[in-house]
Amino acid sequence: MLSVILLLASVVTAADGVPIHYEVKGNGDLALVFIHCWSCDRTLWENQVAVFAKDHRVVTIDLPGHGDSGKGRTNWSIESYGEDVKRVVTKLGLKRVVLVGSSMGGPVALEAARRMPKRVVAIVPVDTLQDVNQKMSAEQVEAMVKQIQSDYKGQITQFANQYLFAPGTPAAVKERVLAQALSMPPELGIPILKRASLYDPIPTMQKIKIPIQAINSDLYPTNLEGNRKYAPQFEAVIMKGVGHYPMLEDPARFNELLSGVLRDLRTAKSADQ
Repeated sequence: MLSVILLLASVVTAADGVPIHYEVKGNGDLALVFIHCWSCDRTLWENQVAVFAKDHRVVTIDLPGHGDSGKGRTNWSIESYGEDVKRVVTKLGLKRVVLVGSSMGGPVALEAARRMPKRVVAIVPVDTLQDVNQKMSAEQVEAMVKQIQSDYKGQITQFANQYLFAPGTPAAVKERVLAQALSMPPELGIPILKRASLYDPIPTMQKIKIPIQAINSDLYPTNLEGNRKYAPQFEAVIMKGVGHYPMLEDPARFNELLSGVLRDLRTAKSADQ
């Protein structure tokens, strides 16, 4: 009976009726909610769960359209994904939450935090939000979509090899990421990618007052000065020599940096008391 209860507890229903699957490990007064990127799933964080579950409650989510979660959605907006994360956090009754979001998961974390100002205490974007002033126009997004539609597997492979991997990215990581991306049906992958590309994080960033501490690779520069125009509290630590998937490429170093972020949060909380 216990195993059935735990299984049932791992699914929550989105506002549009789509089932959202998630896993929970560990205990602690601070919860870490990990949000994956486009075409990945909750296993993206497999190298983090056991490490951080020793002292925290760790939640990993499959966003709709990914992993075990439902695929029957028509509105693939970042805002909808933010609401999905809120549904999970609310169901679990989490009171103090750090949202850790990779790539597309960073904007999703912003939207989730905006919806839960009394629950979310910090956001950790991972290789994302490097320069929020750099946005694709609607025309550029449409051109990208048409190009991908013309040769889904070829275009996704070319994009990943050209923009997502560093010279030192392990071959196993490249193979894994590409396999997941290419296994995503175009009828799901393209509209999700389109809505993510159209999203403007600035209005939500301006409303966020909690710490935003990015962990970014050095594949592309992080514009601290530009981002701080909208969120003066924006900080970033840079992982050198990795690509778009630092949690997979060098998990030990990534975990060390994330642990440092959490220590800083605890120190700041103690100073405020």
